[in-house]
Amino acid sequence: MSSTPETLLIPKIKYSAILNVISKGFHVDRRSVMEYRQLNITYNVAPNADSSVLLRLGNTQILAGIKLEIGQPFPDNPDEGVLIVNAEYIPAASPVYEPGPPDEDAIELARIIDRSLRESRAIALDKLVITPGKRVWSLWVDIYVLDYDGNLIDASMLASMAALANTYIPYYEVDQTTGSIRIDRNKKIMPLPINKYVATVTINKIGEYMVIDPTGEEEAIASGSITFSVSEDNYIVGIQKRGMGTFSTDEIEKALDVALNKGKEMIELLKKLTAVTK
Repeated sequence: MSSTPETLLIPKIKYSAILNVISKGFHVDRRSVMEYRQLNITYNVAPNADSSVLLRLGNTQILAGIKLEIGQPFPDNPDEGVLIVNAEYIPAASPVYEPGPPDEDAIELARIIDRSLRESRAIALDKLVITPGKRVWSLWVDIYVLDYDGNLIDASMLASMAALANTYIPYYEVDQTTGSIRIDRNKKIMPLPINKYVATVTINKIGEYMVIDPTGEEEAIASGSITFSVSEDNYIVGIQKRGMGTFSTDEIEKALDVALNKGKEMIELLKKLTAVTK
């Protein structure tokens, strides 16, 4: 079950207090406005998944699970594996979340992660073919927001990439007579083929100030945000604007510079954390 987020309401006095701190170059937790919160990743937390991670970015918690199944390729991409991304908001993650079908925010979150992976060609989908045009690996990326305290997009992208980088292709056998396929998940053939890592960097506009990785309360008073998807080879492969606030040309150029620098920084950190599990 997914959930439908409402709006987190911030009292005017708290709004003024948050804005005052940000105007001095800091988050309310005393970080620089251009500094991410501490990142922690725990691997293999869901035993029924082929790979899973529990990611904590400050108090925001994301569970990302990977499942590999054998299926048919998409008709327009017969020689590639299938990638499917889903996102759900758990009602207990925040007081503003309510049970219900996936709303536009959950759908948008999944689409941003999906587009980031596809446009960067992070996964070598052409290497997930079993029988050309007939049988391929279907790669399911399921994202669950367990605890919300801001910056779900960047946290979800990091969690998804970490889980994918820790995924292995299970052993399988094809019956030459019937064409049926038997999977043995206790045996692994090879790591999931990763071409490159990708990260998202979301720049929020709070008052006249640019901020990355806001807390939930900071994010609630932002007038808008821009998310840049940054590939490991330092290309922008996706941009998503959210909210009613506007960005000047100078602000967009500044945000782009921040995204390229922070994207590289977060990818390097993620690769170090992933290497520990290899």
